Amino acid sequence: MFPVLPLLLLLRLPSSLQRCVFDEVQARVGVVRSAPSEARDPLTSEQGSPHPGGSLRKRSMLGEKAQPPQPIRVQTWLSRQSDSLSAAERGRLDAAVQEAVRTVSSLLSVIRVRGSLRLSRDVNKYCKFLWKNSSTVNYNRCGRANNNYRAETCLDVIIPDDHLDGCDIYPQPDSPHRTVLRPEGAGLPNTDFLLYVLVQATDKCRAQPEVLAYAVHCRTDPRGRPLAGVVVVCRETLRGAGYRHPTTVQTVMHELLHALGFSKDLFSSWRRCSSSYQDGAGCPPGGPVAHPDASGQTRLYTPAVVSALQAHLQSADPGLGAPLENQGAPPGGASSHWEARVLQGSIMTAALGDWATVRLDRVTLAALQDTGWYTVDLSRAQTLLWGHGEGSTFGSVLTCNSSPFFCTGSGLGCHFLHLHKGACQTDRYLEGCRMFKPLTNRSECFRKENSRLADDDLRGEVFGPDSRCFFSSLIGSPQSGGPGGSVEGLCYRHRCTGPNRFQIQASGSGWVHCPAGGSIQVDGYQGAVFCPDRRLCLHSDVLPLSDDINSFSSSNTSIRSELSSNTGTWSPLRPPAVASALCVSAAVALLAALVVSNRLCGSCRVRGHTVAPQHRSDL
Repeated sequence: MFPVLPLLLLLRLPSSLQRCVFDEVQARVGVVRSAPSEARDPLTSEQGSPHPGGSLRKRSMLGEKAQPPQPIRVQTWLSRQSDSLSAAERGRLDAAVQEAVRTVSSLLSVIRVRGSLRLSRDVNKYCKFLWKNSSTVNYNRCGRANNNYRAETCLDVIIPDDHLDGCDIYPQPDSPHRTVLRPEGAGLPNTDFLLYVLVQATDKCRAQPEVLAYAVHCRTDPRGRPLAGVVVVCRETLRGAGYRHPTTVQTVMHELLHALGFSKDLFSSWRRCSSSYQDGAGCPPGGPVAHPDASGQTRLYTPAVVSALQAHLQSADPGLGAPLENQGAPPGGASSHWEARVLQGSIMTAALGDWATVRLDRVTLAALQDTGWYTVDLSRAQTLLWGHGEGSTFGSVLTCNSSPFFCTGSGLGCHFLHLHKGACQTDRYLEGCRMFKPLTNRSECFRKENSRLADDDLRGEVFGPDSRCFFSSLIGSPQSGGPGGSVEGLCYRHRCTGPNRFQIQASGSGWVHCPAGGSIQVDGYQGAVFCPDRRLCLHSDVLPLSDDINSFSSSNTSIRSELSSNTGTWSPLRPPAVASALCVSAAVALLAALVVSNRLCGSCRVRGHTVAPQHRSDL
């Protein structure tokens, strides 16, 4: 399992919602889809070219084996249109983008592009008119150039000519004479998807502070698979003492998955492929995949998605498509996010909260599998505890309050993962249903430093990596067996003794067995602790990453920015060097344990070399 990945805004409090505006932004982008005559055959390095009749000249593939899917190669390019970044901000950006790309590349495989990837130009931009007489030699070729043509763009980002196909002008309908308007660029080798990164304090970022980043796709291949897109990272995301690397990774990953195909505008291009397909060319179009159910909720009905949701909710209902968020969508229309009431905590809901509560879940990976463009390692999905086993009606506005995953009133309790204290709240996406959301202050039970902020120790709370939230009325008293205090979410240590079996420990107490679904009393305290059922000690990946939430990397190393020495308009986001500063400070701090310190720092020193600039995607 890979680590839990989060979403962020600078100094945003844990209970705040960070909103995605992908559909709004994608709607104003013109997507250029390569025509078959322009496309590079995915199994060859030869560029097809049209002859006067408009058909495609292809090399014979007789006897050549089909290429199996391989991990997708995502190349990232930072636009020099970006705001000026400090070395620390550039380091944060590089590290977050590279980690998000590595994770996605480890999950998705494609039929790779051979040779260099070049993007198509928009004929409607560079051409004033096309020859439309089908009997002419130059049928469907450009006859006159648009004198106002300057550049190709993806969202507001200028695409370098070196990344683009060339374009020619044929002044006469039946003459082979042509004028080269723009020469063919070199393209990008070892690339299956090109992600342009722009860091700016855009008008949208300033007007909507809950928007952290946004993305689009702008170029696709002839079968609809996205080849290029842009992610705009709001400048404030990278600033300040409240910066969190895990949340930035989550931001980039969420937007990257949109750009790669989790988009309502691409649903009609998804392919219907068998699990054994080798060449995406053999997969027929999937047809309509999203339509409203009897209640008007638009759902995504594709084979892997339906199967994944049936398994999650433990329902055999054949009509159980995955519901799409209806807030912001037209009546009966689709959106590019999961319905929050049903798939709360999924990486592809429209609004995400604290980083430790977000999951790259199986339903999301199943949707990417059902695009037909990718093979996906579904075994790598993270556990989505929300709604597990609740049946096909789970998340309905009419019945949500009958489920233990939801709450009523406005009291205090525990978030359903029991990592945070919570308050019973609703939001625009829950549509009146309520759930326990992390509190705005010291909500994380797993952060040891929160113990310093506790008002007193009468409730017996203990904060630390192995602490979880429990509904409790414990209150310290020389007597025992009394009514205790109010019932609310409180933090105690826990340790697993078996599946759905655990013990707890309050401040100053011994370990006490806590029967799932029952309650216990603790010596030295009045009141009781209530033991959750099927929430703890069942899934090894429902864990906080670290007591130090500033550290997201599994190696717990700091990342040093490798600033590009390029002087042109573009620079690649290159693999960063790993700084040895953390190891040095650790050695000083642990001087008395020098041998242990040296062992910990050895791997840092080995990897602490400078990486030469390369135009490649193995970030």
